[in-house]
Amino acid sequence: MTVSRTVRIGSSHGLHARPAKLFAQAAKDSGIPVTIAKDSGKAVNAASILGVIALAIEHGDYVTLTAEGDSAEGVLDTLTELLTTDHDQDAGA
Repeated sequence: MTVSRTVRIGSSHGLHARPAKLFAQAAKDSGIPVTIAKDSGKAVNAASILGVIALAIEHGDYVTLTAEGDSAEGVLDTLTELLTTDHDQDAGA
């Protein structure tokens, strides 16, 4: 089963190193294939931190996540929450 979902980025500085690392690690830990694409661009492996950073995703950008497998819905729920959370709001505290 393949599931796709479009998500708006919540981190105020986009998917830079720290949020990208959290996201890529969660995608890797899911154990199923997950891709992420910015707008209508080429999809990259969501578990690749370099691939995710290379997309240059900014705050407010829309990305499309696609996951394949029996647990795809749950994995996308988790990844969506990571992407919509502002991981930068408490970084300066």
